[in-house]
Amino acid sequence: MRSVRQWKFGGPEVLELTEVEKPVPGPTEVLVEVHAAGVNPVDWVTRAEEVYLGKPPYTLGWDVSGVVVELGVGASGVAVGDEVLGMPWFPREAAAYADYVTAPSRQFVRRPAGMSHVEAAGLPLAGLTAWQCLVEVADVQAGQRVLVDAAAGGVGHLAVQIAKARGAEVVGTASAGKHEFLRSIGVDQPLDYHDPAADPGEIDLVVGLVGTESDRRWLEFVRPGGLLVAVLGGVTEELGRDAEARGVRTAEMLVEPDRIGLLGLTDLVERGLLRVHVEQTFPLEDAAAAHRVGETGRVTGKLVLALR
Repeated sequence: MRSVRQWKFGGPEVLELTEVEKPVPGPTEVLVEVHAAGVNPVDWVTRAEEVYLGKPPYTLGWDVSGVVVELGVGASGVAVGDEVLGMPWFPREAAAYADYVTAPSRQFVRRPAGMSHVEAAGLPLAGLTAWQCLVEVADVQAGQRVLVDAAAGGVGHLAVQIAKARGAEVVGTASAGKHEFLRSIGVDQPLDYHDPAADPGEIDLVVGLVGTESDRRWLEFVRPGGLLVAVLGGVTEELGRDAEARGVRTAEMLVEPDRIGLLGLTDLVERGLLRVHVEQTFPLEDAAAAHRVGETGRVTGKLVLALR
């Protein structure tokens, strides 16, 4: 089968299309024929330096949408022929930039009817990051005011919709040219993060998707007792000290495989409360081009490799 491998750290040029053996599902695992694979910032970070997978060689990718073609002993929850999506193995190697993947059956759920494989491939990693932040860590409630930083991005545009589905009022930051898009996904108050005078008003929760300096900027607007979740960058000693001085709670998180979260996300999709915006697709052999586009930092929504 085809697989995009890398044998060293570096720029997008280190990604090479090659032929490898098709994997065989072990006990409790399924073999999934990949129809589309999502591309995420963690992919190009991991391509360039040692993060989660150690040193190359390896194959990147964690977002999968495809069809179950074989069951290992004891696999349950899905059947051969089911169209599924998932984020297997993260942060270990899932090797989703390939024609087939194997992973535990319970790291996949059925793809919602009416959702394309391309859209489905954009959902798992970004969607679970947003879900686990808003639902599991923050337990967002109706009437709360939530600031989603980088609200037009892959995680951000899904976080906006999840927060709205839970009845929150959403402030979303993005460049001014993306404010129409923000309104289209439910943002109540778009803010231009290039404007030093941008004022969101009092906030109950900040979803920090940009980094520590941006988290510190929005911290001053969080009410005492509110929460800042530093998804990107974590809670540095200085940020934690500043938050404590203001009476603001902090948390950090790293997404993990989560069947319950996936079922929550697909339920929102089926109810028409959540949609994945895919800005651009690429064939598998153009994975390097997808990384080049992603690394510009200007993508609205998601990038996806379309294999079939």
